[in-house]
Amino acid sequence: MSIRDQAIILGNEIVETAPQIRGRYFENDLLKPVFAHYFKRGARWTSMPRPVMADRSFDLTHARTKDPEHVPTDAELDDSDTGTGVEMMFDAAQCLRFGRDVLLNVATEHHALGARWLQRHLGDRFRLHVVHRLDSNHIDTQILPLRPGTLLLRGPEVLAHLPEPLRRWDKIYAPEPDPAEFPDYGPDALTLTSLYIDMNVLSLDEHTVIANSQAPRLVKTLEAHGFTVIPVRHRHRRLFAGGFHCFTLDTVREGSGPEDYLSS
Repeated sequence: MSIRDQAIILGNEIVETAPQIRGRYFENDLLKPVFAHYFKRGARWTSMPRPVMADRSFDLTHARTKDPEHVPTDAELDDSDTGTGVEMMFDAAQCLRFGRDVLLNVATEHHALGARWLQRHLGDRFRLHVVHRLDSNHIDTQILPLRPGTLLLRGPEVLAHLPEPLRRWDKIYAPEPDPAEFPDYGPDALTLTSLYIDMNVLSLDEHTVIANSQAPRLVKTLEAHGFTVIPVRHRHRRLFAGGFHCFTLDTVREGSGPEDYLSS
């Protein structure tokens, strides 16, 4: 469902990123007819190297600090040697595009390898800015650009991670989530996102945003800052692990190419 997670559009190029969840390894096969269509029309189409995903392909250091009860120790991992060591694994949803500039969130060694590959691959076509552990994985419940010059942020602490030009943009802080706005699945439920998942809004243009009607305080906050909000009901967003930004992948944009928002 979250088609933005493992593919990113950069200029005229589709980049499929290296999966880091075994159950999602073949997920992008469902998008191949779409990508093939754009390739035939002149788009570049690239895939990061595919990981073997052995136990020791993953850097679990950060995960153990977050959830030591459920993350296996080194002694519990399969000791088979693939010859690769920690592998390149990196999601497109760890990136945010600002025209010619792209933020890359890196929290692990396997993320760092993916970011390094992307930097080498893109060369000087884009300016890449690595931010370290803004989140443990995806970036779009911490920061989202709503329009040029305006950011939606989880809180002021995010600013310290950002390039200096972005710190000067107008800032809207998401209200602290109310657990009562979310379904209660019981203590043993596997909820895959934080309560800030409703920050995952989708900007249609500089004035219009699709947001979850189940987050009324966020809707009012955006409206108070002059946005027209289209409320759409998405009740089980923590089980589906995504919002409207995750569920969409823009492939065609107006304009002659990536804008330069951060040089001025």
